[in-house]
Amino acid sequence: MKKHKIILDTDPGIDDAVAITAAINSDLIDTKLITSVSGNVDVDKTTNNVLKLLTFFDKNIEIAKGAEQPLIRHPVFASKVHGESGMDGYDFVNVNENLLSDHSAVHAMIHLLEKEDDLTIVCLGPLTNIASLLIAKPSIKEKIKNLVIMGGAIGRGNLGIYTEFNFGVDPEAARIIFESGLDISLFPIEVGVKARIFGTDIDKIKTYNQTGHMLYNLLSHYRSGSFDKGLNMYDLLTIAYLEDQKLFTMEEARVDIETQGEFTSGASLIDFTNNTPNAKIASDIDVERFTEWFKNAIKRCR
Repeated sequence: MKKHKIILDTDPGIDDAVAITAAINSDLIDTKLITSVSGNVDVDKTTNNVLKLLTFFDKNIEIAKGAEQPLIRHPVFASKVHGESGMDGYDFVNVNENLLSDHSAVHAMIHLLEKEDDLTIVCLGPLTNIASLLIAKPSIKEKIKNLVIMGGAIGRGNLGIYTEFNFGVDPEAARIIFESGLDISLFPIEVGVKARIFGTDIDKIKTYNQTGHMLYNLLSHYRSGSFDKGLNMYDLLTIAYLEDQKLFTMEEARVDIETQGEFTSGASLIDFTNNTPNAKIASDIDVERFTEWFKNAIKRCR
């Protein structure tokens, strides 16, 4: 089977760490480049967190440091959810800084997109880097196969009343993306809440291998849910989708991003009745199948 070639744009973040783990150890995904962005914690920390994971898995994947702040706004962080480092809970001993590119995220993406075909960009954080890419070189979008994005909310948000964190941190970037005409698959927070991983399964993965032990310790410090009520696996949805699209119910919809609202800035207006759709939206997930997929994804790691 032909592998998905991806650029992984991320702001780890504990659920990002789980998604990165699944992606870089997948037999169906070829991660060509990882770009960091300010989001869950500042960009220096997110960059270092990617380096920690790549070093842990001994993966030779280029990482390029991205945006330090949103396009026009001040940064907003989620350290209360992920810890001060963004990946509290596990002591990563070594960091291979040789993997860090001399180029910015935007320049690294342009270079890769110009030489490679059929590249998917998987977006796990605020969309600042991708919007900056389209601003810097509008014609490059012809080289992007599609975007797979974790973000937005069909209903209530987790940053504001109707605002999900990734879109709320940089609404202007999100608006640029959804006005770009690119092929977009979107995974809103409602599906991440459904795709909870419970303590019984987290206890199991701890016994699988070194990776399971590492993730167990990270997830023990993750404050989006609990072992008893389940931990919300938002970012992991994107990787699950690339490996097994049958996990999801996808529906076409029109997505517009509010940038001016006093109380709703960053809200994603997802209209399933609009006759001019610009994205495919995950509206449901086979939870039991997803949980089995997750456990198998960890079993194949070191």
